[in-house]
Amino acid sequence: QVQLVESGGGLVQAGGSLRLSCAASGRTVSLSCIGWFRQAPGKEREFVAAITWISSNRAYADSVKGRFTISRDNAENTVYLQMNNLKPEDTAVYYCAGSLQRFLAKYDRQYNYWGQGTQVTVSS
Repeated sequence: QVQLVESGGGLVQAGGSLRLSCAASGRTVSLSCIGWFRQAPGKEREFVAAITWISSNRAYADSVKGRFTISRDNAENTVYLQMNNLKPEDTAVYYCAGSLQRFLAKYDRQYNYWGQGTQVTVSS
């Protein structure tokens, strides 16, 4: 089993920045990919970014390219999501997810483990 715990959410004004963290514990050696998803009220959960654990291949949703950066610290078993130039439409609960798939996963059905989520609110 793998446990994922997100932190770093909060309230920020438009144009501001936040850094989310996802700390992994348990059988982390089995993980191949860590992703971030988000879900706004009344909307479906959507892919934000993902990174492979070994090779650091990255993928981003078009809506966050150039503003968000995903990175990982293998020694700390932690994945980060640096979010810059935040917009009100970025407001959502952000979830960290872990996949056993040996490729860059972009769909929530490809993920096996999920964190509890952290709220990000961007005011205009």
